[in-house]
Amino acid sequence: MIIAVDGPTASGKGTIARALAAHFGLPVLDTGLLYRAVGYQTQLDHGDPDKAADALAACDFPATLLEDPALRYESTGSLASRVSVHPPVRAALFQRQVDFANQPGGAVLDGRDIGTVIAPHADAKLFVTASPEERARRRHAEMLGRGVEVSYEAVLADIHARDARDTGRADAPLLRAADALLLDNTALDRDAAIAAAIAFVEGRVGRSS
Repeated sequence: MIIAVDGPTASGKGTIARALAAHFGLPVLDTGLLYRAVGYQTQLDHGDPDKAADALAACDFPATLLEDPALRYESTGSLASRVSVHPPVRAALFQRQVDFANQPGGAVLDGRDIGTVIAPHADAKLFVTASPEERARRRHAEMLGRGVEVSYEAVLADIHARDARDTGRADAPLLRAADALLLDNTALDRDAAIAAAIAFVEGRVGRSS
């Protein structure tokens, strides 16, 4: 069984993907982490994330980089959004994601183009979202909890900028697949959103089988 979980930044899709993986006993891949690694490696190489050649060179990052806590920094998320607009970067990471999705037994993948590009044949697809203001509120609280001093306004501006890049890029833009459940969790807490996702997947798999 392959489950695709897409959505914009700070929508809660990673939390839902991990919960689905635990519930159904499947491996999970945060595909955004691959792009974060490329963005961070570009910075380590003193390259420009807005230049395709610099970002492509960073795709050859060491596997150990995926364990670096710096990949979770907000600044690294912005770097990931910038390198992901380059078609050569997306092509370089494409096969790694496809192989993970198609492994025996299936998998859960979360990202921005899983249901449309990486695994259009997924058994269940979800598009997880929330209002920009709610996503910024959650991300702002998370950052303050980590001791990062930043204003809500700055976080909201970054959310809007990343949404514009993700939906506006020419190659594999952020889109809801036609057969994906739209899960808007603006007014839902974590447990309610997870329960809705599990119920949808169970219903979809039951219908397909």
